[in-house]
Amino acid sequence: MPHIIIEHSANLTELTNLQALVEAVHQTALRSGLAEVSALRTRAAPRCHYVIADDDRSYGFVAIYARMSPAPSRDPEAIRKFLSDLINTVDEVLAPLRSTNPVAISAEAQMIDPDMRLNLNHIHSHLSESENT
Repeated sequence: MPHIIIEHSANLTELTNLQALVEAVHQTALRSGLAEVSALRTRAAPRCHYVIADDDRSYGFVAIYARMSPAPSRDPEAIRKFLSDLINTVDEVLAPLRSTNPVAISAEAQMIDPDMRLNLNHIHSHLSESENT
């Protein structure tokens, strides 16, 4: 954990390199210290049907949802910094669009109740084995 979902207005698909955005957000999450490499998932999902502000179709949005389990290192201050770093990363990647295609960016942490989640992660064991060889 965390799993990071980047929802975005579909117009960004044509305006920027979304794979580069996903990779930049993923790297920022890794640098935060709140995410273990084997547990981190970062993905993007376009939203085709949306209206922003006055319906100017040049506008865009990015909504980042970081779903994570509670952990001692994930206190409110650390999570706020994590979210701020994610927003700043997205803002940096999308900076070339600012003058012609303004983008609204938000980030939210969603804490997962560990009693209400099951997980089977073969990637974790594979990475652990790779480190020991």
